[in-house]
Amino acid sequence: MLKKESYKNRIELLQGTLDMLILQTLRWGPQHGYGISQFIRSGSGDVLQVETGSLYPALHRLEKQGWVKSEWRQSENKQRAKYYTLTAAGRKHLSASEERWNRMTTAIADLMKYDGNPA
Repeated sequence: MLKKESYKNRIELLQGTLDMLILQTLRWGPQHGYGISQFIRSGSGDVLQVETGSLYPALHRLEKQGWVKSEWRQSENKQRAKYYTLTAAGRKHLSASEERWNRMTTAIADLMKYDGNPA
């Protein structure tokens, strides 16, 4: 059974990773929710699939943080859709997130190669 603090850290890691992926997607320009999920899916070779139950709460959270802004526009299918755009604060947060992500993935890769002998 996970301790409450451990569970909270796990949720923050997952949310932070999803947030970073959404911000990265918006780095290339405004996009509606479905477009964001498709970009993440295709950009990851169909490995990562973001469900709407995770995507839209994340978009609302990012908007509340001031990292994205949204506006209603007409989609390429002539339907009304909410488009999300990365803000300057979002670009700054994405850069910091990317640095943390690179440190973490390097540390994990090093640990996976570690043979147990002190250096």
